[in-house]
Amino acid sequence: MNRRDFTTLFAGAAIACPLGAHAQQKAVPVVGFLSVSNSSTDELGALRRGLSETGYVEGKNLAIEYRWAEGRYDRLPALAADLVSRKVEVLVTAGGHFPALAAKNATSTIPIVFLIGVDPVVFGLVSSFARPGGNLTGVSMQLSELTPKRLELLSELMPQTRAIALLVNPNNAASVGQITQETQDAATAKGVHLEILKAGSESEINAAFENLAALHAGALLVSMDAFFDSRREQIVSLAARHSVPAIYGMRDYVVTGGLMSYGPNLADMYRRVGVYAGKGP
Repeated sequence: MNRRDFTTLFAGAAIACPLGAHAQQKAVPVVGFLSVSNSSTDELGALRRGLSETGYVEGKNLAIEYRWAEGRYDRLPALAADLVSRKVEVLVTAGGHFPALAAKNATSTIPIVFLIGVDPVVFGLVSSFARPGGNLTGVSMQLSELTPKRLELLSELMPQTRAIALLVNPNNAASVGQITQETQDAATAKGVHLEILKAGSESEINAAFENLAALHAGALLVSMDAFFDSRREQIVSLAARHSVPAIYGMRDYVVTGGLMSYGPNLADMYRRVGVYAGKGP
């Protein structure tokens, strides 16, 4: 799969050199990092590699303040405000558009470099791809467009299955509608019935898997969501316990023990974000 098919890179002229513009103001510039869930060791290592490519090494000539929302979207505004109060040079956000929006609402002056999986124009992060404007730039992986492809792969793996379940997070309502509609269209084209399972908490994830048998769904598609990422061990374990073939959007699920995944190389995306934060486009 060609990453260019679903990865968009763009930048606003207002933040052409985030760290470089401040490098002489402080002996050690500080990057604020905000995410819904804990990033993997590989992803954070890739972020640091991207920064190092621009001459910044954590612990030597750069400090990074990390803030994790532990899967709770409601914690993001306070965490973003805390990083802004510490006067970081750049805010890096990951784990979807919610951290980016929280950062945008917290500051209009500190440069923000985001890693998201949706259209940044639709979600109000930038004015347009041609002229982003403001203080935001970043990488958009357009992940919702990949959900139909995951359903196609899952149906090819389980050709006798007439019903497939889609697990979505109702707390991420802005993305759920698009994901559900695109997956429903793909299911209709494949002649497969699509069941929608909703889970926004640990207990609701357990309940969703209990409902799988009653729905007679022979396979499961887990939508890309930062909360699900924070609960991937639980989800993979439940899929194994209920003997349901499942496909995910991140390789981390497979490393944890999941069956299969289809999606971008997140480590490479983190590296690109590190490069953006270090020197801009």
